[in-house]
Amino acid sequence: MGLSGSGKSTLVRHINRLIEPTQGVIRVNGEYIGRYNATELRRLRSTTIGMVFQNFALLPHRTVRDNVAFGLELLGVAKLERWDRAQEIIEKIGLRGWEDRFPSDLSGGMCQRVGIARAMAVDPSILLMDEPFSALDPLIRRDLQSLFLSMSKSLHKTTLFITHDLEEAFRMGDRIAIMKDGQIVQIGTAAEIVSYPADSYVAEFVSGISRLQFVRALHVMEPLAPQSRLIAGAAIFDQQSTLESLIGPASQSQNPILLRDETGALVGQISREKLLCAIKENR
Repeated sequence: MGLSGSGKSTLVRHINRLIEPTQGVIRVNGEYIGRYNATELRRLRSTTIGMVFQNFALLPHRTVRDNVAFGLELLGVAKLERWDRAQEIIEKIGLRGWEDRFPSDLSGGMCQRVGIARAMAVDPSILLMDEPFSALDPLIRRDLQSLFLSMSKSLHKTTLFITHDLEEAFRMGDRIAIMKDGQIVQIGTAAEIVSYPADSYVAEFVSGISRLQFVRALHVMEPLAPQSRLIAGAAIFDQQSTLESLIGPASQSQNPILLRDETGALVGQISREKLLCAIKENR
């Protein structure tokens, strides 16, 4: 994440050697790709690393199905096999029924879906996403963000996502690198960056963001009191819930909120008083 001119798009193009690095080493799956010849590099780009740009160029004379299957065609995959794979991705991306339409029939958001589907059809282990949603309307952008997060999780993809939008970075990123003038000034989770900015530049970026969106219940919960297990109708939430999400339920009951772990076992509680103190500390 960084402002225009910070170097983020230049950096990401080094990963698949669209730009040759002047210093340093790039390893993909442990292999130094600087030694790859032209054939090996093409193979890397076509099978291991997919890339989606802001304005993804679709082939106007090809249908949605053939656009999605294009990468598989270049790899020599038989027609019926690549169509089957394309259909699978088309349905995941929400374009079922549009397989035989052409790019000119599609909206901007739909074209971007086709671009993402084409990148994912060859099943790359790594995806480079260079501001893929920034030209779209806000509602369409948010829908595509949600769709991509769901697909990426279910298909187990490692994604390097480029954005100049802090909200998008925090929503999409497990870990975020903030860039300025060609340098990475901080790497961390959204909670770490908001709570502990590395310098005044990062602090200025996050100054308008409430930490309540990122501090988790497990960070402030208290030990579970024996009698709490017996409270009828007590609200129970995941320990990964944000403080912000607990404000409403806490305002509706005098009872403490009970917290469970990933197995469903009760592991702690937060009283209204404790939650209020945590809110004051993290506004």
